[in-house]
Amino acid sequence: MEYKGIFDTHAHYDDERFDEDRDTVLKSLFEHGVSLVVDPACDLETCEKTLELSSKYDFIYSAVGVHPHSAESDGNGTWLEKVREFAKNEKVVAIGEIGLDYHYDFSPREKQIEVFAAQLELANELDLPVIIHDREAHADTLELVKKYRPKGIIHCFSGSAEMVREFVKLGMYIGFTGSVTFKNANKLLLAAKEVPDDRILLETDCPYMAPVPFRGQRCDSTLIPATAEKLAELRETDTQRLIDMARENGCRIYGIKTEGIK
Repeated sequence: MEYKGIFDTHAHYDDERFDEDRDTVLKSLFEHGVSLVVDPACDLETCEKTLELSSKYDFIYSAVGVHPHSAESDGNGTWLEKVREFAKNEKVVAIGEIGLDYHYDFSPREKQIEVFAAQLELANELDLPVIIHDREAHADTLELVKKYRPKGIIHCFSGSAEMVREFVKLGMYIGFTGSVTFKNANKLLLAAKEVPDDRILLETDCPYMAPVPFRGQRCDSTLIPATAEKLAELRETDTQRLIDMARENGCRIYGIKTEGIK
């Protein structure tokens, strides 16, 4: 079935896995019902890359920030001023992807927390939402969100139903990827049922997290319908209605005008 008005609220088209055919992929998205994309950076280098993309394509918006994986390598010296400067670009709609990752621990946890907290402060100062990466760091992520009270998104949500309720109370939006279609997604599906209609978002995290039946392939925004269909079935609603609802939510939190979006 064909859908329209899809908003991929988190996609990494700056990733090297798109180097050979990036323009071809991006130019084909409209044919598959994709109307909007937000491309978040992960380090200072990809801040520049995502701004190049959003300047080239009207339907792509950028987020700038330093990911926890890059906290040790990029989170020193004048890094925060560089992020602040990047955020002045008119196509920047969020500070991200930022947060904590205790699964890989590519950066020391103390450094991750330091860099995350600094960017939460910056986002509040600039009145921008945040895009939060939280992997196996739920307690510390929740504590910092409670402390700084940013507006924003818990990206690629992987926590419990109880955790959903806590983040929603704090005003956060909840993003779901193809992981809701995986065989081991029972806990995640219980969480997804708890998200209010006005807080749910659709995302790919491409080129990663391709949904079933596309696991193992390079993911892109055209695969969002598989995620949307699973969530619509779970929430006992129509898939196009869920897509429309998620798009409206994405435009609201990112401050993107909806006139003319199809």
